[in-house]
Amino acid sequence: MTGLKLRTRKLDIRHGLIDLSHGAGGRASVQLIDEIFRTAFDNPILDQGNDQAAFDVPGGRMVMSTDGYVISPLFFPGGDIGSLAVHGTINDIAMAGARPLHLAASYIIEEGFPLSDVQRIAQSMAKAARDAGVTIVTGDTKVVERGKGDGVFITTTGVGIVPPGLDLSADRARPGDLVILSGAIGDHGVAVMSQRLNLGFETDIVSDSAALNGLVAEMVRVATGSLRVMRDPTRGGLAASLNEIAQQSKAGVIIHENRIPVKPDVAAACELLGLDPLHVANEGKLIAIVAPAAAGDLIAAMHAHPLGRHATVIGEVIADAQCFVQMTTSFGGGRIVDWIAGEQLPRIC
Repeated sequence: MTGLKLRTRKLDIRHGLIDLSHGAGGRASVQLIDEIFRTAFDNPILDQGNDQAAFDVPGGRMVMSTDGYVISPLFFPGGDIGSLAVHGTINDIAMAGARPLHLAASYIIEEGFPLSDVQRIAQSMAKAARDAGVTIVTGDTKVVERGKGDGVFITTTGVGIVPPGLDLSADRARPGDLVILSGAIGDHGVAVMSQRLNLGFETDIVSDSAALNGLVAEMVRVATGSLRVMRDPTRGGLAASLNEIAQQSKAGVIIHENRIPVKPDVAAACELLGLDPLHVANEGKLIAIVAPAAAGDLIAAMHAHPLGRHATVIGEVIADAQCFVQMTTSFGGGRIVDWIAGEQLPRIC
């Protein structure tokens, strides 16, 4: 070796496009990772530069979750695929009552995708993780041929630690327990729908996409021994999450329509499109099933947090061998709240 150092021109992020060399494992791949991803996610664990992340963890049970994000459009009011990929996986970890620690991120990028959008997504992910107190410590990037993808798909995996004495599971709801919802439903689904070109309507609603781990930490602090289960009602909405809990707990659930917060713009958009807000996806709300004696303290703690200030009791768990989810309507009647058949709108998260 002569000691000659090869010089590489910096990426033209403003005008450049992804090409197949960016996923080939060579110099272009390293440059993409260094100039966009390592710059955005900079932290000591990532800087080790290994194919895996090694780190110490405090005592407790570890939880792990992984999810893929294929949303269309990639950018929507209130967020984008990057922040969504961080929030979604953090929230899955938090629903176990865990404190999220670290994330891994895997990208599948289509040839011809703008480098400026890759950077925008990476920076959005970095901010979402930083705001939630979580680090992105490892990842992977692949490039597929033009026409073989749809811009970018992201998979994130997260790990977290559950504090001692806490055991949340969908099979732990018991008759008499109360159902708490952290806020208005349907915002995320309607925000994404508003950007779909073929739907032809506009709304000021923005996605509720947010990391819920801070809210969950406050809830766990006041109700560790009384919390039964938490769920974030994403695909399938509130209806799917409650049916899942009912089936796993072998109990029924009754909710009350006049207690379920839905913003007027969301309700109007759902009526226009023939959708039920109970089935519309959310990305920054949670359901908590809690023993009734702890509900007051839990609601108070939630109201003190920005993401729980509209929390309210919407129903209760009942004995029901059929495991039905029922709703008393605003007119005093009743109906079964079933799982949705099919999908209202694909590529929502």
